[in-house]
Amino acid sequence: MDLHAVASAELVPGVPVLVPTGIAIELPPGYEAQVRPRSGLALKHAITMPNAPATIDPGYRGEIRIILLNLGHNSYSILRGDRIGQLIVARYEPVEWTETELSGSQRGTEGFGSSGR
Repeated sequence: MDLHAVASAELVPGVPVLVPTGIAIELPPGYEAQVRPRSGLALKHAITMPNAPATIDPGYRGEIRIILLNLGHNSYSILRGDRIGQLIVARYEPVEWTETELSGSQRGTEGFGSSGR
């Protein structure tokens, strides 16, 4: 679903701004919500979310607010009612970790580009 700004905000280049949406949710156990950037804002105005995707866990009860960052060269105005993010709700499986030795693999500990081109 689209998330809309409930207040105007001026995004000057390089300064993160917390923009309120006016929405609070209560997720059931086993579900999370992710807030993702809007591709149109990114392409047309270089507006992004520095923590994308932002995760909302089932214990959070506050207002959903979106951190927006202007990567462009000019200021950009967010107006009340503007679409500023997208919300996805998804099921997740809880994980219980056990400390143990890791088994070997063909790749091993090689990272950052070691699995292909």
